Amino acid sequence: MSTPTAILDLVFERVINNLTQSLIEGSTIEANVEFVCRNPQNRAGVRLLLACLLAKVHRPNLDIRKPYTEIGGDDCYSGRTYDEAYITNFINKHELPCNPTTAFLTPALRNRNTILTTDINLVGRPPILYKTVLQLLDDVYCSRVSASDLLAETIRYLLIVRDEKQQRISSLLANLRTVVGGIPLSAEAIIKLIEQHLNCPNSSRLPVLIVAAAYQSASTYLGQRYLSLKNHNAADEQTGALGDVEITLLNEENIVTCYEMKTKKVTVNDIVRKYNRQISMIVEGKDPCKHNNI
Repeated sequence: MSTPTAILDLVFERVINNLTQSLIEGSTIEANVEFVCRNPQNRAGVRLLLACLLAKVHRPNLDIRKPYTEIGGDDCYSGRTYDEAYITNFINKHELPCNPTTAFLTPALRNRNTILTTDINLVGRPPILYKTVLQLLDDVYCSRVSASDLLAETIRYLLIVRDEKQQRISSLLANLRTVVGGIPLSAEAIIKLIEQHLNCPNSSRLPVLIVAAAYQSASTYLGQRYLSLKNHNAADEQTGALGDVEITLLNEENIVTCYEMKTKKVTVNDIVRKYNRQISMIVEGKDPCKHNNI
C-alpha cells in the first residue's frame, strides 16, 4: 500500500505536465471542483476536499463522508490527521492556494461527529461552497467519480490557480520596472491610491502593511523595527504572534509595541485576552518579559 505522501507525489506527477487536460472533462463534477478551488472567500473548503480524498485513496474501504473517528466503525477516519500530517506539507511544498492551517479547526468543521451528507448544514460561509464540497464527497461515495481522479482534478485546478496568480504578480512587477526613472507620485496621489485600496473588499492585510512600511521607512530615526509579519489568515494563537505588527528595538528581539488591526473599537475584553495570553506564557514556562508594552 502506498503511503499518503507517495500518493500525493504520484498525483502531482500525473497532472503537472498537462494542466490543460481535465480528468473528468465536461461534467458538473468538473465545474464543482473548479468552483471550490477558485473560491476567493474561503480556502478551507478545498483543504477539506483534499484531506477526505487522500484518505479514501489511501484506504479504499473508508466512507469518505466520515472524517471523524467519533462516528465509530471501521469505515471512519480522522480527516484532521490526514490534513495536518500530509496535506499541509504538500500545499507548502508546491505553494498551492489553500488555507495555511487545517480545515478541521474552522467553525464549520470543528467538534463534529456526524456523517457529512449532502443535507447537513455546516453553517460555513459561503454556504454554497460547503454544499458543493459535500456534493463532491457524495459523488465519490455513490461512485459517480473515483477518489483518485477527483483528487488529481482538484490538484490540477489548484496548480492552475497558483500559476495564474504568479503570472499576475510577474506582470505587475514588470509594469513597475517600466516606470523606473519616471516622475514620482505626489503625496496626494499616494494617499488617494491607499484610500482606494482600503475601500476594496478583502483588503484587511493592507493596514498591517501600511504600519509595517511606516516603521521600515522611519526605522533609523525611531531606533525601532518591525518583526517579520506572521500569516494573516491564521489566528495569533497558532502563529505565536501577539498581534498583527510587532515592534522591537534595533538589534534586539524584545517586543516593545504591538499593533492589532480591527474594523471595530478595541474593548477592554480585547486587552484582557492579550493579558491572559501573558499569564498562559508564564504557566507554560515562557518568558513574558520579552512581550511587554502591548
